[in-house]
Amino acid sequence: MATYAIGDIQGCFGELKRLLEYIGFNEQRDRLWFVGDLVNRGPSSLEVLRFVRDLKEAAITVLGNHDLHLIMQAEGFGKTSREDTLAPILAAPDRDELMAWLRSQPLFHVENDTAMVHAGLLPSWTVEQAKDLAAEVSTALTSPHYHDFLAHLWGSEPDRWHDDLVGRDRLRVIVNAMTRMRFITKKGAMALRTPGSKAPPERAPAGCLPWYDAPKRASTSHTLIVGHWSALGLKITQNLLALDSGCLWGGKLTAVRLEDRRLFQISCRCQVEPCHWE
Repeated sequence: MATYAIGDIQGCFGELKRLLEYIGFNEQRDRLWFVGDLVNRGPSSLEVLRFVRDLKEAAITVLGNHDLHLIMQAEGFGKTSREDTLAPILAAPDRDELMAWLRSQPLFHVENDTAMVHAGLLPSWTVEQAKDLAAEVSTALTSPHYHDFLAHLWGSEPDRWHDDLVGRDRLRVIVNAMTRMRFITKKGAMALRTPGSKAPPERAPAGCLPWYDAPKRASTSHTLIVGHWSALGLKITQNLLALDSGCLWGGKLTAVRLEDRRLFQISCRCQVEPCHWE
């Protein structure tokens, strides 16, 4: 049995199938961990969503910002984008079943000394705290009142964590950290709307640093598997596996076998347009 963590797919189903063939994936024996952003921008989001759902216990996925964007679109919330490629899902006969399955997926997954989240964790959060916070969002997403949660999810404020946050603000900070964050300020605020917030680390906005470089980050007890940041690219350190290697933009789709950290990559043909950081 092997466990493979796989970077952002974003609707590039052909590439996913080629990667699984390359690694010799056997769904009766192996498991796949997906870092989120299964859908959007690429050409085959519906096929990706159905495929991952049908893997059942052989796959674990955490929610990314594009996955949440799809959930919001399906319920009539949020803003559409000319770059969205979600229409086939929204028109699919099994749309409701797919959305119910997607809403049931977590923001955060932990096994032993390894954890997975789409974007990152705020510096003050331990892994155990992050697990509990993610569970609060899962409760909101799967409750009978999930429409109210979705209606107030979008936004970039508050931009930092306080233990006394409650209600919509509390849930919004958790979601933004785990699905949108790249840079933080030196005071620990998320730089979500700062010019250059999608740039590579060497072009960090003034006064900002990558979330994973925060001094005294409380989650270094575990190896964190993340995606979300194509401008960062593949980054492997002792306690970080950043796996968004830009498949959508004509880069590579990456898998790492967690048992021995062996790297597998395929070149992608899923480019839709040049990637702009600014």
